Amino acid sequence: MSSPASPGDPAERPPASPAPPASPTSGASSGSSGSAETSGPAESPGSPAAEVLVRIRAALPSLAPAERRVAEAVLVDPARAAQMSISELSGRAQTSVTTVMRFCRAVGLGNYPQLRLALAGAAAREDALGGDRPRVSADISATDSLDEVVNKIIFNEVRALEETGAGLDVRMLGRAVDAVAQARRVDVFGVGASAFVGQDLHQKLHRIGMMAFIWTDAHAALTAAALLGPGDVAIGISHSGATLDTVDPLQAAGERGATTIALTNYPNSLLGEGADLVLSTSARETPFRSGATVSRIAQLAVIDCLFVGVAQRRFDEAAAALESTYSAIHWRTRRSAARRTPAHE
Repeated sequence: MSSPASPGDPAERPPASPAPPASPTSGASSGSSGSAETSGPAESPGSPAAEVLVRIRAALPSLAPAERRVAEAVLVDPARAAQMSISELSGRAQTSVTTVMRFCRAVGLGNYPQLRLALAGAAAREDALGGDRPRVSADISATDSLDEVVNKIIFNEVRALEETGAGLDVRMLGRAVDAVAQARRVDVFGVGASAFVGQDLHQKLHRIGMMAFIWTDAHAALTAAALLGPGDVAIGISHSGATLDTVDPLQAAGERGATTIALTNYPNSLLGEGADLVLSTSARETPFRSGATVSRIAQLAVIDCLFVGVAQRRFDEAAAALESTYSAIHWRTRRSAARRTPAHE
């Protein structure tokens, strides 16, 4: 949807004619259901390889320790894991063949041959997409040149966006859009890097005339959550899904009847399992913490999708609000420029 100005930078460009609104999707859930519906990666028919690595990473928090060792062995080198027998993989992960089979079922695969085929396809896909670019598992090292740093960061961010787009459940996104568009008020909870993502969503919603708040302090967030109820929406943002400063207020909001939405990389995390709706990113963490940057990029992409969907649902109101807010900033800019221009005598 075209708008008078970008919500992130209101005075940068002149108004444009709005595009026709999209038709709404099915209605959102109202109130806390006590169990989350997750936006797990949508697998292409006959192509389990497309999302297997995304699903493995998303499942990590919910796996048993022995199963997690299998997952880590697979993620370190998918191509090599695809060539291993089940006994070889169980040996590398220091666990049993039975645990490897449980791991296969935990990530949605029926048996070990299906896992090998999916890993082989995923490895081939990554090689084809990567070309001469660095391997996505490679982290930034102390000896990397600046060119290598740039290549690795761009590669990881592009892949995070590609995988997030491929894994995002559009039906779930539509329900989240409907819930936010119809909400009496929207409260966003996030701390650390996720707080900046929450501030971006808050500013976007505020600019289209919605009552929205961002809470980055745990006590303030819990206080705000205590005032929510049916007809309100609470959104918790956490890459790990384990940040209690975000988990607790989202849970409190749900207990009071608000619709709760989690934005996380791990749908089976504490945050995801306690929310009514879960929107998943697919960003890869690395030991150097470049994943903190990658996760923010993926979260912002999902936030943009959510916001544009909400603006479409409230098209007339949103267009009028964007026009008004653009005019307010643009008028101030013109007045400031006029003050700096000497008067003609």
